[in-house]
Amino acid sequence: MSEFRPERLEEPEFHQDDDRYRLWAWMRRHSPVHHHPAGTWPAFWSVTRYADVRRVYAEPETFSSRAGVLLRSRAHGLDPAGDMTMALSDPPRHQEFRALLAPHFDERSARALREALREDIRRVLLPLRDGQVVDVAEEVGGALSLGLICRVLGVPPKDHAQLQRWTHDTFQQRRSLTSSGEITRYLLDLMVQRMEQSRPDGLSALLEGQVGGELLTEAEILLNVENLVGASENAGLTITSGLHALIEHRSQWGRLVADPALVPTAIEEILRWTSSAVHSARTATRDVRLGDALVRAGDTVVLWLPSANRDERVFTDPDVFTVDRVPNRQVGLGFGPHVCIGATMARHQLRLLLDETADLWSRLEVCEPVTPLSSLAVQGPAHLRVRLAPVAGTTGFDRLSGGSGSRS
Repeated sequence: MSEFRPERLEEPEFHQDDDRYRLWAWMRRHSPVHHHPAGTWPAFWSVTRYADVRRVYAEPETFSSRAGVLLRSRAHGLDPAGDMTMALSDPPRHQEFRALLAPHFDERSARALREALREDIRRVLLPLRDGQVVDVAEEVGGALSLGLICRVLGVPPKDHAQLQRWTHDTFQQRRSLTSSGEITRYLLDLMVQRMEQSRPDGLSALLEGQVGGELLTEAEILLNVENLVGASENAGLTITSGLHALIEHRSQWGRLVADPALVPTAIEEILRWTSSAVHSARTATRDVRLGDALVRAGDTVVLWLPSANRDERVFTDPDVFTVDRVPNRQVGLGFGPHVCIGATMARHQLRLLLDETADLWSRLEVCEPVTPLSSLAVQGPAHLRVRLAPVAGTTGFDRLSGGSGSRS
């Protein structure tokens, strides 16, 4: 970069370029809490250092989520879902929302879904056989992440593909999921079914649980479901970007194959490296000093998570991808009260995916140039088309299918 201009962070297309990492590094050194005047976006403070990001996450009484957790254009104003969802509420209301769903994302639930998730992974990987081209972003990352949320919510397996198509189309148009008539009608019908017959799933938990001593309204249920389904976009991008990183760093994938004990640290490195959520926003509830800056009550504070995850004050050689990084206290899934509720489940799914792709690593190749998403909210490949380079003899899919190396 010929010059470092923090205002470039306000441009979605800038986040397609690796120059953003150089800009964040410059800001961490010279302007770690940087003020942006109002323009397309309301005025806000950019926070780029790891310690400051963790502090904001850890202090919800000072840095509130109620007004919204993403930058919204000035024309759109504050997020209308404030205080109606787990993501857009502060303690103690946030914990009450969270308590309704937490049992469906914990270690016990992850273990109970293990074989179902493994079957999902094998199903989406099978089309790679015989050199077929697969778009990892849609057919692997998108399918697996949304499939996981569908299983947690209790969406029947026969409807997963249709809900994925609707969700994909809505994401492509950068619209909210509740703006989709098909998705809203489907979820309302599913809610009616659960009212008639409760099931041990996340949707029933939302229907039957209470927050503030009252049952959730229809709007609150729909918005919380939207948050969960929307979070699947981040999870899908983590899967896609993680596989892309391993393809680009074949020596690291080779180490992982040779030593499966590295899988837990590899998962944390994938979460750090991919940082699929680009930013998270908070609103100051009082005047507070953050670094050398005086943030006033009512000011918007924007946490740039990929910058925090490459802070040289915390991570040795932060621009190097290495599967044995220890320690690795990445904040790709947030921190504090708002840490991602699906963190445990996401790690389980990544572990299973790495296990199922272990013997394919040397054969995966990218078929065409990768175009990153143009977005301030999420990052990762818009598409990642890969195939298996043909080899003589058996393939890793013999194990997946139980076959002998040939298919009819």
